[in-house]
Amino acid sequence: MVQTLTPQEMKALLADGEVDVVDIRDTQEWADGHIPGARVVPLDDLRADPAKTLPRANIVFVCGQGLRSLTAAKLADRLGIGKVYSLDGGISNWTRAGLELVHG
Repeated sequence: MVQTLTPQEMKALLADGEVDVVDIRDTQEWADGHIPGARVVPLDDLRADPAKTLPRANIVFVCGQGLRSLTAAKLADRLGIGKVYSLDGGISNWTRAGLELVHG
């Protein structure tokens, strides 16, 4: 089952170090600003070979607005990958909450 997270809930999970943050936007979007510790796996790459790009359970998917990340999370859930999360509202909601992005 996919669980959506608020930015504050995601921040708490990140502090515990128990999640893999997968940003499924394209590489240019990711370079423009991403959550610290996130890795980029564009949605098309994820769809092409999910087993290769999703090596562990406890994954939070992130995108710009929360729609693509929910699609990715549902795919991971169908594959039986442990706990799967999606950041509600994406990077937009993260920054509205005053949380940090890394650029470059």
